Amino acid sequence: MIPEDLRYTAEHEWVQPQSTGVRVGITHFAQDALGDIVYVQLPEPGTEVAVGDSFGEVESTKSVSEIYAPIAGRVVARNDQLADAPELINTDPYGAGWLVEIEPVDPGSVDGLLDATAYRALTEQ
Repeated sequence: MIPEDLRYTAEHEWVQPQSTGVRVGITHFAQDALGDIVYVQLPEPGTEVAVGDSFGEVESTKSVSEIYAPIAGRVVARNDQLADAPELINTDPYGAGWLVEIEPVDPGSVDGLLDATAYRALTEQ
């Protein structure tokens, strides 16, 4: 359940390079721990984020969790479908359930994130 072509953070976000920047979401592990997601708060495009900044929230029937920026940059898109269908994060966390796209300050910073093997080891501890 951990795609090999993505990069990951210890806070359970995934990152996928795109033509305009990187797409960010939360992992299957994270959505499974949260339970049924009922609301998502995402930043407006144009918002500047620094590594580790909280830039949104995911609310489930169990709790509210903050979403942290895996890289520094500017939000260039957000998944507006989640306003009406937050459950997409549960049903398709690596696809239709993506959160935002960030144009990175340093595109190479993605290489410093966890690969699938390292993330798998983290989740199995």
